[in-house]
Amino acid sequence: MDTLKDEMKESDKLQIFETLKGSLTGAEPPRSESTEILGMTEGAVKVTVHRMRQPYREIERNRIAETVSDPFICNPT
Repeated sequence: MDTLKDEMKESDKLQIFETLKGSLTGAEPPRSESTEILGMTEGAVKVTVHRMRQPYREIERNRIAETVSDPFICNPT
């Protein structure tokens, strides 16, 4: 989570990260709350969450791959 936070901070998207980080862990805040805080439409928030999940998934996959003897298990591409 810290890696993604740092990446988003570098892109001046820290507020987006802080508002939507619960969406990555299953503790998603109410959409209406997120849209109000970020000044985005509900559709834009959904797209943003989707885009945040992609690098988060990759970061987690790489972190897990470092702990197994065969990294192919975690990243079969």
